[in-house]
Amino acid sequence: MRYTPVTLLLAFDEQVRRDQAQSAAFLHRRDRRYALDCQQARRRPSLTGWLEHIHPYRSAPTPADDRLRAWRRLSHLLLPVGALLGCLTMLGLLFYDGRQQINVTVIIGFVALQGLLALLTTAQALLGWRPWGRLLTPRGDGGDSALDGLKPQLAACTAHQTALVFALFGWLTLLGLVVVQDLAFGWSTTLRTSADAYAGLVQGLARPWQVLWPAAVPSLELVEQTQFYRLGDTTVAEPARFGDWWPFVSMLWLTYAVLPRLLLAIVARLHLRLRARRLLRLHPGRQSLLHRFATPTVESVGDRRDAQPSDPSTSADTLHSLPDSGAVIGWAGAGAQVTDLLSSLGQVDADRLHAGGTASLEDDRRVIERLAATQTPVIVLTRAWEPPTGELADFLEEARRHGSAERLIALLPVGGEAPLQPASARQLGQWQRFAERQGDSNLWVCRLPEGFGEVRQHG
Repeated sequence: MRYTPVTLLLAFDEQVRRDQAQSAAFLHRRDRRYALDCQQARRRPSLTGWLEHIHPYRSAPTPADDRLRAWRRLSHLLLPVGALLGCLTMLGLLFYDGRQQINVTVIIGFVALQGLLALLTTAQALLGWRPWGRLLTPRGDGGDSALDGLKPQLAACTAHQTALVFALFGWLTLLGLVVVQDLAFGWSTTLRTSADAYAGLVQGLARPWQVLWPAAVPSLELVEQTQFYRLGDTTVAEPARFGDWWPFVSMLWLTYAVLPRLLLAIVARLHLRLRARRLLRLHPGRQSLLHRFATPTVESVGDRRDAQPSDPSTSADTLHSLPDSGAVIGWAGAGAQVTDLLSSLGQVDADRLHAGGTASLEDDRRVIERLAATQTPVIVLTRAWEPPTGELADFLEEARRHGSAERLIALLPVGGEAPLQPASARQLGQWQRFAERQGDSNLWVCRLPEGFGEVRQHG
């Protein structure tokens, strides 16, 4: 699984929000376990590794989610719009009806306007300002805190990308018109500007490519011969000279419209990544996570609701008998006497597996993969006096995700293990409430067969 800085920030923020529904004790045990696994493997804990530890079977980063996909859809939608506008704009700038030359001054002014807009777009991203309002905010993009901090940078990336396509297709349209039409360029301005001053201006603009393409640098003679006046006579001795401006116009557009947008689009992408890394470092959930990594866990009591006595008759009504199973999982170290259980059920050939607790993440994965290969019911043996944890809920969810939704999973809380003893009504009550919270009709809470504890004690 590969995360970019943006998707890592959104994935971490999403998980922190999801963890708010969990107890502090569960979060501490889960995250401390990951830190100890890293210590044993001689590697440093990381946010990426932590997310993979929590969701080991997730094949792709989830926060390429609807919020981020909305921005990507907006960017892709604006690409053809930018291309179309670029073509139409260049057609308008190079409109020529044979009576008046195409004014190079207008093109220079338009390129300067493009450069000014590019600088303003970059400045708003650096300052964290979003002057576009909701113009560049996709529909359905709510006020998510993590994504909200990236919106100025996302807007800048979208704007630069669209403007780059605009400038590139405008340049391609220019080259196409040069081939299929006989364009006549000239220059004119209301200001009292001499040919010498104008030649100095265009030759200064042409300095970046004067060595690569000398023909694209207008000479003083060309500037003098192509100046025109609105009310003056446009007839000239050498009309072909009016077409000699196209190399300059082409390089002017490529150098000052296309290349700056390309460079600023790259800078905007880098700024977005740096901004995402900074927001991740400053995320309030990160410090809490690092604290849980470094702090040893302590024993804690169960949920207060689970500590309340339950109605024995109500609990008995919703309990199930143990099904015939092809596998028995000892959860978090439970099931040291699982052989007794299998013998009493006549299932001596059933698989005996262990997961949770001190078992490694790889052990849990192997158990889930082994269960996915069969469709027989599964018994999960647990200690009734230990309250259900979010770790068990995650294990059951992953088992469902990689197996059949119709498979019967039987939770068997036991009150004692040497030998196995039935759980009390109060203990079974918290497990029944746990099963109800999962919303899984094929997740049963079962009890030991009648007289199982007495038979084993007398035997």
